[in-house]
Amino acid sequence: MGQGAVPRRAQAYDGELGAAVARAQQGDEAAFAVAYRIVQPGLLGYLRGIVGDEAEDVASDAWLEIARDLGRFKGDGAGFRGWSATIGRHRALDHLRRQKVRPKPATLEQDVLELPGPSSTHDQALESISTGHALDLVRGLPRDQAEAVLLRVVVGLDGPAAARVLGKRPGAVRTAAYRGLKRLADQLGDQGVTDDSPRTLGEST
Repeated sequence: MGQGAVPRRAQAYDGELGAAVARAQQGDEAAFAVAYRIVQPGLLGYLRGIVGDEAEDVASDAWLEIARDLGRFKGDGAGFRGWSATIGRHRALDHLRRQKVRPKPATLEQDVLELPGPSSTHDQALESISTGHALDLVRGLPRDQAEAVLLRVVVGLDGPAAARVLGKRPGAVRTAAYRGLKRLADQLGDQGVTDDSPRTLGEST
């Protein structure tokens, strides 16, 4: 997968997601549940990268707002992922303001991560993030790079959609994502495999 690619699994569900959203807008609760199941894993991963262990609470707030404003959404499946990420980001930033804290970068030496060995490449770094094993490492990146990587890889947005979520120019987001992925590839290669008990996205820190 090249640097500009959108994860295939995100694209694969966009047709189903768009259809589910359209039905949900007509009041079909089961269709809303389908949309939730498709979008929630990526949204939760993105939010974990911003607020850490509070991600599930923030995601719950975001989904309440998504459900409330669903009738105003216009767009396809990919558009819904971007819209959901925008709402999630606003709720996450509100949460950080309330807590009066900034995201704490991970200390690499303290992380218990399952990482590829020294032969890691840029694409392997992408794959590691997309499978969720390097989220804490992503949190150690500068904020603009971390968000760009999370939106592109975890949520699966293309460059223009990620730029809309962040309120930045597509070129700036592309550059931030590239720099972030390059740093991750370097860090993954330097560290090799750590510890015997890998932590996955689904587990608490």
